[in-house]
Amino acid sequence: MNTLVNKSCLENLKKSGDPIIIAAALKESEAIVNACREHGIVAKAFCDSEKRKNGSIFHGLEVIHTPSLSKKFPKARILIATQQVQDVVDQLSELGYHEFYSALDLTQNYNVNNYNHKISNSFMEKRLSIYNKSHEAYFDINKTYMRSVDVMITTKCSLKCESCSNLMQYYTDAKNTDSIPTLEALEILNKNVDHISEFRVIGGEPLMNKDWHKIVHGIVEKNPGRQVFIYTNGTIAPKEEILEKFKNTKSVNFVITEYGELSKNLKKLHILLDKYNISYSSTPAGHWVDCSSIKHHKRSVSQLKEVFKQCCVKYLYTLLNGKLYRCPFIANAANLNAIPDNPADYVNLFSKINIKKDIKRLVKGAKFFPGCDFCVGRPYDPSSRVGYDGKGMIKAGIQTKTPLEYKTFK
Repeated sequence: MNTLVNKSCLENLKKSGDPIIIAAALKESEAIVNACREHGIVAKAFCDSEKRKNGSIFHGLEVIHTPSLSKKFPKARILIATQQVQDVVDQLSELGYHEFYSALDLTQNYNVNNYNHKISNSFMEKRLSIYNKSHEAYFDINKTYMRSVDVMITTKCSLKCESCSNLMQYYTDAKNTDSIPTLEALEILNKNVDHISEFRVIGGEPLMNKDWHKIVHGIVEKNPGRQVFIYTNGTIAPKEEILEKFKNTKSVNFVITEYGELSKNLKKLHILLDKYNISYSSTPAGHWVDCSSIKHHKRSVSQLKEVFKQCCVKYLYTLLNGKLYRCPFIANAANLNAIPDNPADYVNLFSKINIKKDIKRLVKGAKFFPGCDFCVGRPYDPSSRVGYDGKGMIKAGIQTKTPLEYKTFK
């Protein structure tokens, strides 16, 4: 598979040939466009699987919905701007494209301080670092690499969004996870994989766990040089004495999703993070892909493979209560007993048996998981019905007064 993608792009993309299309329009894509222009590489457009971006202009280039790319560019050289290399290759190969390039030549020597980006330069630098690690790992097939691990430290949330993709709306007895076993599980994971680029501390709302800062400190101490991103909804502003401990810490970042009036401490949080020079990004919630229903579909093997293939979160490895899952849906559905317990869905990091082998199976061997049969799907392109049984794009952040009901398996 890996031979389909060219590791070096500079010389080939400088030459005349088919139009150059950048896949996809993400935060770090802005830096890739800048680097292209620095080196005299002329990109014609972006392609992106999110239909809502179609027709928009991103950094001076039109964004084309990927399924319709061939109508405008029947032939093209594809420069991959996303960390999910194989997903791009799989999708665009089916559309008839065969010339793919990593942007490593452009990103490895990119100086963020030469530009003003839509996100802060420090945040851009961290995103590019993770991009580089992801692409380097793609070309090293012998290593077990995980771009990102979601460290789920609570099922409590300060909001109750009825369509939460992490299934918080179903919890009637939400709990915090303890810091000590969480860090012990992470240490076991680290010993059994070659590299993890980033840790995402999530919930629920992670700041509802009073030990969130202890867990973050523990991750930073054990993983020097790796990035930690704390995902929060702007409802809670931590105490200053806690944030002061992270002052000028280059590896700690906040990712804030804004929910309008519901994010009641958003402004205060911004002020505090600026005060202590803690890197963050803050963006409106916008719309979500409907993917939070729990239903047994009884799909065929070929249908399950399609659901997994189309899934946009199949690389969001999730650690919850000592078990490592491939995605947040299966992690929380299993935690809720909303799906039958099946060891094929996870790796118990405390089992002490075949940990490395089981992790490799989870990361590299799976074509789908039993838990996928209870998910409606979460595709890159929710306007398509391929591998998807949901409603498409829905408004984010609609609240429910009471937890939603669901069927349990014992």
